[in-house]
Amino acid sequence: AAAYLLGLQFAIKRAKRVGLDQNRVMDLGIWIIISALVGAKLLLLIVEWDTFTRDWRELMTLARSGGVFYGGLIAAVSVALWYLRRHRMPMWTVTDVFAPGIALGHVIGRLGCLFAGCCFGTRTDVPWAITFKSEYAAQNVGTPLNVPLHPAQLYEAGAELLILIFLLATERKGRPFPGRTFWGYMFLYGVSRFIIEFYRGDPRGIVGPFSTSQFVSLLIVPLSLVMLYMLSRR
Repeated sequence: AAAYLLGLQFAIKRAKRVGLDQNRVMDLGIWIIISALVGAKLLLLIVEWDTFTRDWRELMTLARSGGVFYGGLIAAVSVALWYLRRHRMPMWTVTDVFAPGIALGHVIGRLGCLFAGCCFGTRTDVPWAITFKSEYAAQNVGTPLNVPLHPAQLYEAGAELLILIFLLATERKGRPFPGRTFWGYMFLYGVSRFIIEFYRGDPRGIVGPFSTSQFVSLLIVPLSLVMLYMLSRR
């Protein structure tokens, strides 16, 4: 909740600076929140289909789970594009306004993952390893207890924070064009997520030799480069 609300508030503040209707941006943000929640949980249902079909009572975990970030991102972007076309808002300007808010919300969201014990890392002996001890984490998301693990949640939170800082520091540099901030975010997140997935130890969906998120990253990264090139030429 904190991630969604703070990210939306940040987007509304940025919208005012570029002359967008803040009420429209608020409405769009609400649509994004709803679609992101549905999309994230839907992708979790798909990648963990065997778990849910083995015991339908496990569907209750969807109510307390944040879901898969990529599912929420894809659903939110799809709904946002529909909303922008319907209300004839400048598509890439609006997505540029929202991109840093997505990064900010994701930083907070991954801290929530750390506190809950989900999205945990693989076993390791690095000095900064973390060890979970709460039985509730093990019962809720299967977190290994009393075992040093990579703090994969902090890796991703840190990566998102760096992306956020980079986006804000560079969005007015060089020759900015509508869509650069958004697709720059998609590119940087896709690369960072692909790498961080190697340090994740929780069970996740697999597509060939890759996790579901790595597979989506393989699609998003080249798409981002293509869109950046096309929009810069336009």
